[in-house]
Amino acid sequence: MKAMIVREFGAPEVFELAEIPTPEAKPGEVLVRIEATSVNTVDMMIRQLGPELPLSPPAPAVLGMDFAGTIVALGEGVTTFAIGDEVYGCAGGLADLQGALAEYMPADARLIAHKPSNLSMREAAALPLVGITAYEGLLRTGISAGQRVLVHGGSGGVGHVAVQLARHFGADVYATGGGEKQLALIEKLGAKSINYKTETVADYVAKHTGGAGFDVVFDSVGGANLTHSFEAAALNGQIASTVAMVELDLSVAHFKGLSLHVVFMLIPMLHNHGRAAHGQILTEIAKIVEAGNLMPVLDEQRFTLTEAGKAHARLSSGQGMGKVVIDI
Repeated sequence: MKAMIVREFGAPEVFELAEIPTPEAKPGEVLVRIEATSVNTVDMMIRQLGPELPLSPPAPAVLGMDFAGTIVALGEGVTTFAIGDEVYGCAGGLADLQGALAEYMPADARLIAHKPSNLSMREAAALPLVGITAYEGLLRTGISAGQRVLVHGGSGGVGHVAVQLARHFGADVYATGGGEKQLALIEKLGAKSINYKTETVADYVAKHTGGAGFDVVFDSVGGANLTHSFEAAALNGQIASTVAMVELDLSVAHFKGLSLHVVFMLIPMLHNHGRAAHGQILTEIAKIVEAGNLMPVLDEQRFTLTEAGKAHARLSSGQGMGKVVIDI
């Protein structure tokens, strides 16, 4: 089969087209003919850092975590899927798991679900990693109808899904963005937009909550921005962070009685721990999509398998809006 592989790690130009053996479905796996995959920040980190990142696969490697496609073979013991089923998931591209930048990919059947019937393959391929991350983070905060929820980075890959899911759960949703296009997308998705470049945390907390703070803060920006999340949260508030790799003074969190939930959705793939939860979440997300309450936003530029490097460059440029998708 054709695949884009990396023999060494570094710039987007490291991808090269190669012919490699078509894999077989091992027990508990399905073999998927890949129709589309999407690029996530973690894919770029693996491509760039390689062995410096503990979760990277050894070279030569096939990267790409998210995918949508059609099952062409079933491994021993798989009973929940059939040949011909259209599926989507996040099931490879790290450690010892082959990725989706190839014509075929083996996938643990626990990590995938039937594709939402009203989405194209391209749209479905944009959802798994960001969808699972947003869903898990919001559920861990105990989100409920009527709460005020703030999403940091509401136009980003994870953020734009978190905005829609929070609305699906009945919350009153606000989201930060830094430009006219970003703020317009946030409004289109049904949240109240906040320009973090022109409004301080104190300003928008006073404006939107009367100074009380937000019940839930979903922080898809992370790092130093976590201090803004602490500042924006209500007393006994809940914070979910997807980017918590930072040294931080927790004093504010202590005096406000905050709960911090760190979401690292790659754990099931990396450690073969709780993988069935991902399949279950993707099944729930499919229902939400089919009910009309969630739609992934795709970048306007299109890429083919041999343009994987260009797709990575597009995401790293910061010029894209929505998920960058590669057609296989």
